[in-house]
Amino acid sequence: MKNIQSKDNLVVRQAMKVAAGRDKTRILLEGVHLCEEWLKRYDPPESVLVQASAVDRPEIARLLAITDTARQYLLADALFNAIATVQTPQGIMFVATRPVPAAISRLSTTALWLDRLQDPGNLGTILRTAAAAGVKDILLSAGCVGAWSPKVLRSAQGAHFALDIYEHQHFPDIRDRLDMPILASSLVPGARSLYEDALPAACLWVVGNEGQGVHPDILTVADQCIFIPQSDAVESLNAAVATAILLFEQRRQHMRG
Repeated sequence: MKNIQSKDNLVVRQAMKVAAGRDKTRILLEGVHLCEEWLKRYDPPESVLVQASAVDRPEIARLLAITDTARQYLLADALFNAIATVQTPQGIMFVATRPVPAAISRLSTTALWLDRLQDPGNLGTILRTAAAAGVKDILLSAGCVGAWSPKVLRSAQGAHFALDIYEHQHFPDIRDRLDMPILASSLVPGARSLYEDALPAACLWVVGNEGQGVHPDILTVADQCIFIPQSDAVESLNAAVATAILLFEQRRQHMRG
């Protein structure tokens, strides 16, 4: 393990660039859980950054034992905290190459289109929900918050690594690759209740911007608009909550056994 004392060190400068979102090819994984989830699915990271005061913690020692010593860097607490994006770091961070999914040819199993979603917490929760519901392909329109930002990564708690995430997508291009209907979450006239009809076994779900909803251009080509019945006590559901209800109602209808 190498000891780093200066912010001018190349490894530190690179980590700061990733943390600030200025490096689109790498990601910053903060905390034991995210680092563990990474190692379950991928090769060791480019660098392992360890907080000096945390190096002897058992959970961190376990991670150090299964990563390359040549890629491990010990940082003084102040230097480690200068990189971290949370107020109370857990003592370890990975800098890793951002996963790139295979190009889309056809889509025939349930997928999720996120239209200009803005809140990192919402996006992270949606990614985690999608993984739990067995949905693998996540497509983000232009204007969505970055899927690989530290805040979204923390919110999703490792779900990214079970998904194929496609950012900056163009809806007409995706529509041409669909072998299933488009179902949009919307309250527009003509929308049908989620519980009114049988849901298809596979579809492209469309969830819209927190304030503006689904873009009108998408609504016009959707095979069906779906709404979730609710009381009048609130105007609408949170985007992440609505997504969870949609995905798990579809899963419930098509469960076997």
